[in-house]
Amino acid sequence: MQRFENGMPAGTISGVRWVKSGRSNASGNCVEVAQLPDGGVAVRNSRDPEGPALVYTRAEMTAFVAGAKDGDFDAFTG
Repeated sequence: MQRFENGMPAGTISGVRWVKSGRSNASGNCVEVAQLPDGGVAVRNSRDPEGPALVYTRAEMTAFVAGAKDGDFDAFTG
């Protein structure tokens, strides 16, 4: 099984489907996520699909999405 680590080139993560938000804008300023075979989640910059990926556990992503839904990060969307 492939080992997934923060900062690894996103282009080397094989066998996954990268998903971009439907709210992405035309200039491509968005992130993409992919479910990893080990249950984690990889995140990459849609404008640099071969660049570094951030890798999170399922629990970390669940907590982040819940916080976003609760408005915890609204101060960052100025």
